[in-house]
Parts: sequence; C-alpha cells; structure tokens
Amino acid sequence: MTPEFVVEFAKEAILLTIYLSMPMLGLGLIAGLIISVFQAVTQIQEMTLTFVPKIIAVFMGLLFAAPWMLEKMTSFTARVFENIPMYIR
Repeated sequence: MTPEFVVEFAKEAILLTIYLSMPMLGLGLIAGLIISVFQAVTQIQEMTLTFVPKIIAVFMGLLFAAPWMLEKMTSFTARVFENIPMYIR
C-alpha cells in the first residue's frame, strides 16, 4: 500500500460519511432556524421547544433517507471487500 492509496481511501470514506450525514444535519438546521424565528417572534425562550422538533426532524429524515444510506454503505463495503487482493500487494 502506498501513502497515496491510503490517503485516497481515507478521503473516500470521509466523503461518504459527509454525504450520509448531510440529510439529517440539513433537516436539523432547517428545523432549528424555523424554531429560532418562531421564538424570536413570540419571545418564548423554552429549551425543549428547540430540542424536540429538531430530534423529530432528524428522525424523520433518517426514516426517509435510510434506504439510500444503506445502499451507499453497502456498495462502499462491497467495493472494499472486492478490492482486498489489490490492497494486500
């Protein structure tokens, strides 16, 4: 294994992690912004008001994105297992 190979492999794994986390992080961000605007307008400063909708949004995003995420993870893992003989050289 060359250093370039290891760096490329790590880069691909990190990019996959970022792609898989984006839908949930984006939904959490959007829910947080909506709740923050609501709190600013109504001047309600309750901590659970921000926490619960974000958790619900992230879980709903996970529910809908799970098949896509599973497909991406299994294809990456299958590609790694298929290329094990090449990695050993």
